Amino acid sequence: MAYSVSPVDATNGADDLYNKGAEEDVPVNKKTSFNGRLNQYFHISKPQDPASIDSRTPTDSPKRKLATSSEGGTSMKRTKPILKTTTTTTIARVTRSSSSSRSSTPSPSARSTTTRRKSALGTTPSPQKAPSPPSSSVSLLRDTIPPNLVLLLVGVNPGIMTGVTGFAYAHPSNLFWKLLHSSGITSIRHPPSDTYKLPELYSVGNTNIVERPTRDASMLSKAEMNAGVPVLEAKVASQRPEAVCLVGKSIWEAVWRVRKGRAIRKEEFRYGWQDEEENMGKGDGWKGAPVFVATTTSGLAAGMSMQEKEAVWAELGKWVVRRREERAASAAATVSKGDQ
Repeated sequence: MAYSVSPVDATNGADDLYNKGAEEDVPVNKKTSFNGRLNQYFHISKPQDPASIDSRTPTDSPKRKLATSSEGGTSMKRTKPILKTTTTTTIARVTRSSSSSRSSTPSPSARSTTTRRKSALGTTPSPQKAPSPPSSSVSLLRDTIPPNLVLLLVGVNPGIMTGVTGFAYAHPSNLFWKLLHSSGITSIRHPPSDTYKLPELYSVGNTNIVERPTRDASMLSKAEMNAGVPVLEAKVASQRPEAVCLVGKSIWEAVWRVRKGRAIRKEEFRYGWQDEEENMGKGDGWKGAPVFVATTTSGLAAGMSMQEKEAVWAELGKWVVRRREERAASAAATVSKGDQ
């Protein structure tokens, strides 16, 4: 059986075929290429030369080949787009630039934290220690000068530790207690806490020419030393010890300045017993106490060796031991006469 197709039906058939192909293929005038979809994700920091940018649209690109069907319809044959090397290079360059800018530029929070730290360091002054005073004006050390001592020891002034504890020559580096023992003035090496036992045990007392405590005797002025001389003379005249030992050359220099009105010359100074005319506390029929100049016992003084210091103190120690023995013998003779 033969069928006839009218021109209208043929035309409608061709249109149906075209419409079906249009549903399956992508219309030519729609920008859906891979290159077109990828460009919207590019972030280019610097504008590129317009001449280097391909101005061809996806519709007139030679990669798209149009074919005319035998039925009179047209269809588009799609091929995969090829990315240009320049585009890949641009992506890499943009990525590096973006990465480096992120690494080199601190975030706002980091900048604010750094600013706060710098501001705090710049505006807040560092704590500074207040300078400690060189000495305290108060000393707990008391004089031990009962009447009729065999020996009165005269120091320069209390040290800081002596002023705080109230014990004479309290610093561990001081050689006072060691020299007292080695010279025979004391039978044992006493601790500084036995300061106030010396008068009763050994008939030995203690005082200073200056009462103000300092870390070192060199911190005292000559005016302070000179002012202490008449005070010392008055103490000796009042209590009348048998002898006075000046513990340190500087004390005798102060006494000499006050008495002579000038500094002592090098050839005039000597350790040990001084001339009788230099006795202290003279007056009211009393000839005064002989003066013995001993070496300093300070651990800071390094002008003499330990052997030289011990030799000077040994001379004083022999005299003290002899005088105590003579006193003891005299007291025993007095007691025996009373018993008869």
